[in-house]
Amino acid sequence: MIIDMNESYKELMVKKEKGTKEAVERISCIVAVVLLGLATLFSGNLLFFIAAVALGVLTYFVFQWTDIEYEYLYLDKEITIDKVMAKARRKRAAVLDVNKIEIMAPEGSSQLEYHKNRQVKIVDLSAGHDLPGQKLYAVYYEGSQMFLLNLDEDFVKTVKMVAPRHVFL
Repeated sequence: MIIDMNESYKELMVKKEKGTKEAVERISCIVAVVLLGLATLFSGNLLFFIAAVALGVLTYFVFQWTDIEYEYLYLDKEITIDKVMAKARRKRAAVLDVNKIEIMAPEGSSQLEYHKNRQVKIVDLSAGHDLPGQKLYAVYYEGSQMFLLNLDEDFVKTVKMVAPRHVFL
């Protein structure tokens, strides 16, 4: 979803896809709660009941932590990235000053060859791969970090108007 008010404001939502790790976490929590619930019914043991309730609460949080969306917002030479968990909780993940971006280019492009072997902290704020209408971009920032973002062409063109030598399509 893109909301376009003018050339200095862009908003983009990216849903992080659930991988096998997240699916295994969710299924294991559900199976454990069901087994403890059945053990409580057949044994009548209070300890099983307490463990089932505690694991039920943990399952709730696992579902919250594995349902993630990223909201990218470009406003006045600044890209703000929020992590939205379960469409209920919002946490600021990063704020990027466009003037401090060294290079922004599609992942695997030739423009990134020079930066490839650098030791940087990688911050993945993306779906993990290209999405329909969105490419996975690598953003090298302040020499010490690389952000992975899913961006569409319109969002990148808006940033390119501010930093044309650092942004590649």
